[in-house]
Amino acid sequence: MIRATFACLLLLLPLPALAGPPEIVKVTVSKPDMGWLFKVTVRHPDVGWDHFADGWEILDRHGKRLGYRKLTHPHVTEQPFTRSLRGVMVPDGIRMVMIRAHCSEHGWSSKPIKVKLSPAGRGKY
Repeated sequence: MIRATFACLLLLLPLPALAGPPEIVKVTVSKPDMGWLFKVTVRHPDVGWDHFADGWEILDRHGKRLGYRKLTHPHVTEQPFTRSLRGVMVPDGIRMVMIRAHCSEHGWSSKPIKVKLSPAGRGKY
């Protein structure tokens, strides 16, 4: 009986190690001025300061970083959440970028998402 009670109690405890990498669920891109504006929506089961989505980056197709948005605190009660990065300089002729998110415990998300940029200064995922 004691073992069964203990096992049930263990199931009720939060298990941060089971939380996977952060997931990018939406991206909108515009070019309001000289640089690009990226609005990225991230979902991650943040559990507190020891385990949370702590950033995302924009890469060209060769993996060169074009921009980085540091996330400075956990978003335990705000899921998913959107943060923006303004003034990203994307070289002329680039029509696709990749975005991936970072977690303080698991590192970079395994697969970056691709976002097409239009000559009109827009993009979406």
